[in-house]
Formats: sequence, C-alpha cells, structure tokens
Amino acid sequence: MELKIIYDNRAKKGFKSGWGFSCLVDEHLLFDVGADSDTLLFNMRRFDIDLSEIDKVFLSHEHSDHIGGIHILDMLGDVKVYAPRSFSNRFKRLLTAHSNVDFIEIGEASQISGNFYSTGEMGRFIKEQSLIIKKGNKLTIVTGCSHPGLENILNKASKLGEIYGVIGGFHGFSKLEKLRDLHLIVPCHCTARKREMLKLYPEKCRECSAGCRIEI
Repeated sequence: MELKIIYDNRAKKGFKSGWGFSCLVDEHLLFDVGADSDTLLFNMRRFDIDLSEIDKVFLSHEHSDHIGGIHILDMLGDVKVYAPRSFSNRFKRLLTAHSNVDFIEIGEASQISGNFYSTGEMGRFIKEQSLIIKKGNKLTIVTGCSHPGLENILNKASKLGEIYGVIGGFHGFSKLEKLRDLHLIVPCHCTARKREMLKLYPEKCRECSAGCRIEI
C-alpha cells in the first residue's frame, strides 16, 4: 500500500509547498486537504492522481491548514467525508451543501471501511481524530497535528494491534523514546523535533515533503 504526501511545509522539486498537510492513501482515501485547493490540486496533478478514484476524505481537525482546501470536493465524484462531530455547524453545512458528499460524523473509535479505522475524536481543547491503517496485526497511524498528544494517540491505536509506523504532524511531541519500537517514523508539517528524530532513528525515520511516496 502506498501513501503519497500531497501537501506539506516542504516540497520536492517540481512540487509546491505550503503550511499544512494532506496525503493520499491507497489511491482512494484523501487525508486532510491542506490550506488551499490550488496547491493541493497542483501537487495532485504532479503525482498524476486520478481524482475519480478518491471516494473517501478523512478530516483530522478543524484548522485552516488542514481543511482550507476543502473546495477540492467540487472536483470529486461521490465521496464519503469523515470528520469529528465537534466540527462547527458552519463547516458541516459547507460539507452537506455538496450533493456528492455523504457526511459521516465521528465520535468514538470506529472502523471506516476495510483496513481503515479512526481513533475517534480525541483531545480536550482541540478535538482531533487520527487514521489507523491496519495490515494484518500491524498498524500505521496517520496524524494531522497530534494536538491530543502523539503518545495518547499511539496508546489508543495500540488496542487494535502492534504499531508499525506513524506519519504526519507530531506538534510538540518530545518523548522520543516512545518511538523506539516503531519501524517507520515520518515526521511532517508541524513537528517540532524533526532533526532530533532523524538523528536518533536514522534507519527508521524518513524526511517528509510534498512529492514523497511512502510504502506502508
């Protein structure tokens, strides 16, 4: 299964960068939509992504650098959009105004479909959900900004199996020893300690930028 980084603070040559995050999982699940649809769409075209294959959009939390590109929905076919139930009524109305959108509110941890699960809505002040990708008994976690705390996200996800890797924004996460047993670490977007992670786990840690392809 391949994951493509579509939107990030950094970008490979030929791609555009922007403050935000988005990635495409297995060609059909779009995780977050970055800060603007123009940059998102530009990078999608650079990847030669077939928009007609995207049938799921997973939104981690209601911050503009993760939902600002939501107008990409205008270019998709019928799509299920999964978002925490704490999203504002204004944004929920924006989603349901699209005739092609089947909006699904996420509260508790749940299976979305097949190998995809949500941690459920987590956090006290900033509510956020993370995506769990399950292959056998191995789990890869995709995070938006990890506002509820990356350690808390990993602990909750581990109830489904052994955590193989984690990809996304880790925010101010500092307990780097908690990553020791992982096989894949990809700190993106808002992660404060990227250099330390790369130095501490050089064989497991990968640099993140728009244009990256990651096998999971």
